[in-house]
Amino acid sequence: QVQLVESGGGVVQAGGSLRLSCAGAGFRFSLYNMAWYREPPGIQREFVARISSGGGEDYADSVKGRFTISRDNAKNTVYLQMNNLKPEDTAVYYCTFSSINFGVTWGQGTQVTVSS
Repeated sequence: QVQLVESGGGVVQAGGSLRLSCAGAGFRFSLYNMAWYREPPGIQREFVARISSGGGEDYADSVKGRFTISRDNAKNTVYLQMNNLKPEDTAVYYCTFSSINFGVTWGQGTQVTVSS
């Protein structure tokens, strides 16, 4: 069964940091590009960051210089290090990947709340 499980969310003050993790199972993790999206309250889900199977990174302009995506293929895990958090980063964060075999797979999400 293909599965993504996020963890690491929580409540943090503005300027603080969190690291999110997403563990994959049921597929060959190292072969796939992985991404993080977020869904702020009342707003459509939006792209945050992507890491290719080869390690190339891509970020939304709103998080460049503050967030870092990384992966550990030995642990089938993708991470999102979030620094200098702002109240507008408050959202449910999801990891995802897409493939011909499995379609688009989403995790259950993890809540990040940044207080001012």
